[in-house]
Amino acid sequence: MSRRAIWPNLSDVGVSMNAPDAILLGLTFYAAAGAVTALAFVSIGIEQVLSPPVPATLGARILILPGALALWPYILLRWRKARSRA
Repeated sequence: MSRRAIWPNLSDVGVSMNAPDAILLGLTFYAAAGAVTALAFVSIGIEQVLSPPVPATLGARILILPGALALWPYILLRWRKARSRA
């Protein structure tokens, strides 16, 4: 069995992707995962991560949202650690 039979060329299937398209697709997936994580974190996760459980105001949540979107892998790690301590 040849490699071509196992892994056909994507252009044969009708899918053509160059490097900039692949990078853009990766950034799109990163942003989508960040948006989901940031919204979940800002709505329910902030109180779990803060050392003394203090309610966050709407203004604080709005300020935290862009950073949580950009740094979502770190946010998930912190959130997971906080849940394991509780």
